[in-house]
Amino acid sequence: MTADDRMRVRATTACAIGAIFVLCAPVLARPTRGHVFRGPGVRSSAALVIDTSDSTVLYAKRAEAVQPIASITKLMTALVVLDAKQPLGERITIKPADRIHGKGWYSRLKVGTTLTRRDLLHLALMSSENRAARTLADNYPGGFAAAIRAMNAKAKALGMRHTHFADPTGLTSRNVSTPGDLAKLVIAASHNPTIREFSTARRFAVRVRHRLVEFGTTDRLVANRAWKIIVQKTGFINAAGHCLVMETVIEGRKVVIVLLDSWGRYTRVADAVRVRRWIEAGGLDERGRRVSMR
Repeated sequence: MTADDRMRVRATTACAIGAIFVLCAPVLARPTRGHVFRGPGVRSSAALVIDTSDSTVLYAKRAEAVQPIASITKLMTALVVLDAKQPLGERITIKPADRIHGKGWYSRLKVGTTLTRRDLLHLALMSSENRAARTLADNYPGGFAAAIRAMNAKAKALGMRHTHFADPTGLTSRNVSTPGDLAKLVIAASHNPTIREFSTARRFAVRVRHRLVEFGTTDRLVANRAWKIIVQKTGFINAAGHCLVMETVIEGRKVVIVLLDSWGRYTRVADAVRVRRWIEAGGLDERGRRVSMR
């Protein structure tokens, strides 16, 4: 083969390779069905992260899974109590009927304690006080049954199609929802200034009988200055695992984070931190797009 022949073969081969690359480039640029989703590494069994400015889903993991939600319930309890527009300054005495039986019933609010409706809301949202939530429902217009009906009606009005409430505390596994539905609840709760204030408080003291008793938040992120939390609620029962919902500000934008059924006591907090760092680092969503919110 002459030198001229070898040059012609190399040129022909180069052109063929170039043509193959041009034809295949659009295919190579698209993620394959089996591409690796570089998510935040959330360990909770179900999760959802939404940019509320345009309702963009940044991350989803079993977002339509129906499961118990524990004390996340109390956000809905607070919503319907506030919707009823009963006087927040009205003093309410905790009665024997307000006792809760079964696991998780313990309360530092003794029978005979008299508090305002505002105090009860504060404790239910900040400290997840079960007897406070039960007392609020018992003193709802029409009583406990009417409060539960109002909670389910509110869920329907918010478009929470897979949600059901059977009590105001979340101690029952019959209170169920999905991450998608709970995102709607968090957004609705964030529009209420009373819920925003009480759910993000760090400490609050009330007089129980003859002594002052101090309560603290159940969410350690509230006291963390690195976080700007607008509204939040934690929850736990065995059937639900550890849960956390919140609306917070990341990269200057409002983000709703829903974390359900975390296997460890601290996993929900670690998951929230993972989500935040993932967004700040401009992680990839399930379509391979950057989620940076700058």
